Amino acid sequence: MNKSLSPGQIGLSLLDEMPRLTLDRIGEKAISNAHKNKSLLGHGVSIKSLRGASLGKGDKAIIIAAGPSLRRTNIAGKIKSAGFDGAIIATDSAMLYCLENGIIPDLVVTVDPHPTRIGRWFGNPKLKESDLALDDYFKRQDMDPAFSDELKANTKALKLLDLYGSRIRIALSSSSSPAVVKRAIDTGMEVFWWNPMYDDISLPNSLTRKVFDLNELPCINAGGNVGSACWMMADVVLEKRLVAVTGMDFSYYDETPYKNTQYYNEAVDLVGEENLDALYIRIFNPHLKKWFYTDPAYYWYRENFLELALDADCMTYNCTEGGIIFGEGIIFAPITDFMEISIS
Repeated sequence: MNKSLSPGQIGLSLLDEMPRLTLDRIGEKAISNAHKNKSLLGHGVSIKSLRGASLGKGDKAIIIAAGPSLRRTNIAGKIKSAGFDGAIIATDSAMLYCLENGIIPDLVVTVDPHPTRIGRWFGNPKLKESDLALDDYFKRQDMDPAFSDELKANTKALKLLDLYGSRIRIALSSSSSPAVVKRAIDTGMEVFWWNPMYDDISLPNSLTRKVFDLNELPCINAGGNVGSACWMMADVVLEKRLVAVTGMDFSYYDETPYKNTQYYNEAVDLVGEENLDALYIRIFNPHLKKWFYTDPAYYWYRENFLELALDADCMTYNCTEGGIIFGEGIIFAPITDFMEISIS
């Protein structure tokens, strides 16, 4: 590392730029997808139809995201053992984990407009060996180890979605790629459409306003990522009062090689291999007395989430047992404790 740079210095300096950088990265593709999806809105209904719906019993919801803590903590096993009957809301990336473990989520949420990657969680009927050489996203990361055999994992995804799709509700963003939308429709998922908020809708030339004018779907602040979008669905749409998040690390375990992080290739392109220590930000979790590290994008997600949690009607529990979501408005607790809470 350049001796004039301190650990995390570059990463922290980029935080104010993350909204712009994110919009530059996904904005054009998102609005293109929204135009393509307009003709398909008849295959579902507005997310408004889920407002206050009684998904799961009572006022509890558990969010299942696909961060590295998910398999370390056996969340599915604990949920099943406890006989939890509240709402289960899963990210697209955690959907297969749920189905493999005998859990059919009450709601799956998807938002990322990437043309090929997100479709892999749903199974890509056209995936070939030659396609794998073009993108090491799945094989490289510290996520589901089953994806190291990508063709086998894709076959499993195809079978599971074909089998269970008709029993799954999906909050399908207008930004979703044609591949994701097609799979959702083809597998018989019950579709609820929505728009993510890309920027302040009151600003001149707001992308959020352009998309809303296009399809008139409700715009929901997703916090920049699908995990936060799931939490927002629980709080604002389903109006659950106690919401636990699991698998929402927004970070990596301290021993994880940089190469196994989500944005590694982009990080190297941005600062070079020699300056990665200055890009990644290390954070001490006082609840666990452990160090984790994160990148500017995940740190930005974390800050967004903490801000949203403070303004929420629900009480938020971080039951990830890892990661960096802690602070005012967050109760840090194991998932077993959350499931034992009684609501008077």
